[in-house]
Amino acid sequence: MPSADEREETDRRLRGKGMVQQMNIALIAHDKKKELMVQFCTAYKAVLAKHTICATGKTGKLVADATGLEIYRFLSGPQGGDQQIGARIAYNEIDLVLFFRDPLTAKYYEPDMLSIIKLCDMHNIPIATNAATAEALILGLDRGDLDWRNIVNPKKAPEKD
Repeated sequence: MPSADEREETDRRLRGKGMVQQMNIALIAHDKKKELMVQFCTAYKAVLAKHTICATGKTGKLVADATGLEIYRFLSGPQGGDQQIGARIAYNEIDLVLFFRDPLTAKYYEPDMLSIIKLCDMHNIPIATNAATAEALILGLDRGDLDWRNIVNPKKAPEKD
């Protein structure tokens, strides 16, 4: 269990670095889609680098290793990482979710994944479940089309220590 200081630091990182246009983006990929997520993040590294990125464990490691992006990693999906991201969504701390899922392979943790989609719908958080939609969202993000999230979820500058 993380200490209060570790949770506060995580919260600070996920709230951003005080830049109004910065968004908190969550990455999740099923096993058969992890390579596609790595390729996608490599292609859009310049856009993603402007934002705060978090991911489930293995996905985050693969993307960080391939791109050099700074990524806050939660637990792996089956160990509760998807639930950790779901909690961030429920508290409106995530602005965009890229969730590359494999619709052909049923997973025992599928109900947790469906809950992420439900939470995004409930909290009006854009979510892409495939690379085509993710590309549309990332290009829109880069153009400023998602700046309305800053009205819904204004970012505060981190407090100075």
